[in-house]
Amino acid sequence: MDIRMELTTYAGWQDCIRLAAGPAELVVTTAVGPRVIRYGFRGGPNFFKEYPEQRGLSGGAEWRIYGGHRLWHAPEARPRTYAPDNEPVAWSWRGGALTLRPAAEASTGVRKEIRIVPRPNGQVALEHRLINEGCWEVELAPWCLTVMAPGGRAVFPQERFIAHCDHLLPARPLALWHYTDMSDPRWTWGRSFIQLRQDPRRAAPQKIGLFIRDGWAAYLRGGGVFIKRFSARADAPHADYGCNAETFTNSDMLEIESLGATVRLPPGGAVKHVEHWGLFKERIGATEKSLGQKLLPLVRRVAAVK
Repeated sequence: MDIRMELTTYAGWQDCIRLAAGPAELVVTTAVGPRVIRYGFRGGPNFFKEYPEQRGLSGGAEWRIYGGHRLWHAPEARPRTYAPDNEPVAWSWRGGALTLRPAAEASTGVRKEIRIVPRPNGQVALEHRLINEGCWEVELAPWCLTVMAPGGRAVFPQERFIAHCDHLLPARPLALWHYTDMSDPRWTWGRSFIQLRQDPRRAAPQKIGLFIRDGWAAYLRGGGVFIKRFSARADAPHADYGCNAETFTNSDMLEIESLGATVRLPPGGAVKHVEHWGLFKERIGATEKSLGQKLLPLVRRVAAVK
């Protein structure tokens, strides 16, 4: 099936770009961003969270979450991280790829770019770039945050189980925030998987970070599965005590986040971070057996990031 690109109005924003390929579609805003505001099956609900009170808004100095998928740079700090993305985004469509190029952030001199390549099977490759257009070297890491719609469940792989007598060294970092409550019932700490359930009835935020050598995370919602794959460079430094993945939830949404390695960018320097996405129609239970039998084969169908 051919990949289709068209301009459309979506959620109050004009001149959005709709990319349809196979069973899936994306919608990208150009009035604000760079941001992917929708990813879902054609005619189906959005897997990404949208904020009704922010639909169609643009301009102004206030940072807005908007929803969808965005690009930040780590580590998180105010006001640096929260540079608003409320202005129009330049874009081009060439060779089956959509490139989004906003102006550099006035407060940091960092420019964000996202190149989106849809595949005929509905999967998507996203190349995120941070370019230092300032006058001084900066230290940062690409940080890609996908805001998922409420009512689902995030899944992250544990490291392979090895008995104590066979391996003595630690397997991975696990970063906790001051507000992380490991006894919160939204968490399921399993032998093969960590799960975090989004619950609209629970307002208290939860967050963890970890290094995932297998380079994937998933979100299960309403008989559908969203899978994100990303790189895992164990030989490179990472933010937040060595994390290449993080997750955050509150009563509104759940975020699945990937982070590239921390780098020092000279003026004119750039760094790239790639994600591959996939969508599947599959109803998967919460047991470790069900995840192992049904989710892992889907993960292997999404292109790995080298």
